Amino acid sequence: MRKSLICIFGLMLVSCLIAAQEESPDINKTKPTGPDYSGMYSFLRDGEFVQVTVEDQGRVTGFVSRFGDLESDKGQFLDQFFKSGKLDGNKLAFTTETVHGVWFQFAGTIDRGPGKNPGDEAYYVLNGKLTESNTDSKKVSSKSREVAFKQFPQDMTPAPPPKKD
Repeated sequence: MRKSLICIFGLMLVSCLIAAQEESPDINKTKPTGPDYSGMYSFLRDGEFVQVTVEDQGRVTGFVSRFGDLESDKGQFLDQFFKSGKLDGNKLAFTTETVHGVWFQFAGTIDRGPGKNPGDEAYYVLNGKLTESNTDSKKVSSKSREVAFKQFPQDMTPAPPPKKD
């Protein structure tokens, strides 16, 4: 009788352990993680920035927030969302939507910058080629330049755009 009770107790214990494993995530199966490059980076002028959000499988979303340059939008803040974005290792590429005839393409890398700790200014830096394209009527013009956009500190947000009087 005692052996039967021990066997029954053992089976109940094993059943409980199996049920608990099925309900809780397997701590031995960890998702491979790399550096978290998501964040806000400087752009071409003070007050402008790029927001980069790294999602699953290297998909990148975000936007460029910049001042308008045209007569019709001079000094206005314009947001240009990513039409496409991809991260492969530390290689980043994105293209923005066209706003007021202007769009941007970036191709480069995300590198460790001079910031000492995660969350510090310039912990990561976007290094690469930025191409700005403009279209008016039927003519498209483009200009490219090498850029280095520094990550903003985690506890800092960009300064608001200057107000027109």
